[in-house]
Amino acid sequence: MYVYVYLDMRTIDFVISEKDNNKRIRDFLRDFGVSSSLLTKLKNTENGIILNGKFARTIDIIHCGDILTVSIENSGTMPRPLVNNQVKKIYSDEDILVLDKPAMMPVHESRNHQGDTLANVAACYMDSDTAFRSVYRLDRDTSGLVLIAKNELAACKLAGKIKKDYYAVCGGILTGRGTIERPIKRTSDSIIKRCVSDDGEKAVTRWEALKNDGENTLLKIHLETGRTHQIRVHFSHIGHPLLGDTLYGGKCDRIKRQALHCKTIYFTHPVTEKPMRIDSTFPSDFSLLLKGLI
Repeated sequence: MYVYVYLDMRTIDFVISEKDNNKRIRDFLRDFGVSSSLLTKLKNTENGIILNGKFARTIDIIHCGDILTVSIENSGTMPRPLVNNQVKKIYSDEDILVLDKPAMMPVHESRNHQGDTLANVAACYMDSDTAFRSVYRLDRDTSGLVLIAKNELAACKLAGKIKKDYYAVCGGILTGRGTIERPIKRTSDSIIKRCVSDDGEKAVTRWEALKNDGENTLLKIHLETGRTHQIRVHFSHIGHPLLGDTLYGGKCDRIKRQALHCKTIYFTHPVTEKPMRIDSTFPSDFSLLLKGLI
């Protein structure tokens, strides 16, 4: 596979191997992870699909040794760049960007947050003619890694396929490992707060207790589902709210926001298809909290 990058286009060359001999172009691209909507856009883009240097249709047949070229147009507009950006860029290539989001920063712009979000940070590192495509969100008060797709192919291939290691400090003592499998829904009296409820959506949280200081416990957490506030709601439900989480009953004497950090992400690169692992460090307030625990 050969890759080229132009200002307004992401162009990828595939050298067809024996295993894909005699496939239709559309089947090859769908097998690679191209969505039906992106395939339609490629068909309607001038020189969107080229086979051995010539225009090709999605029904055309490819053979071993052929070079199939797809050109994905950048679309959308980035928010304006953040003034005095100090957010750390952890990794970047032609297809993805990974930022280390600080606590107290929303991911997306909203009515109450204009110019101060992670989307504005991404604008400092990306083309202004590319839409902001965050593969997943973190709560405003949660710190850690956020993966951003730089084009539509990366976005559709990565969606729902990122494994994340979260670290949290909860009140009380937990030991060993466990699973919390309780459905979650929004409370009737709030547009923000969630609760465990039998008529909610399925939510599964797996946890491992790493250390405790006799009062609080450091946890490593993996989510099998991605419900809003899932970690916070589940640990509050079992009587161990995260420290600093005022919304769900956590104590705030040692940290002023929920003690939750997305430290490591694992995924398959959307173009090279190589396994990726990216790590971050704990922010200063979380590190201070961990003294005595690790």
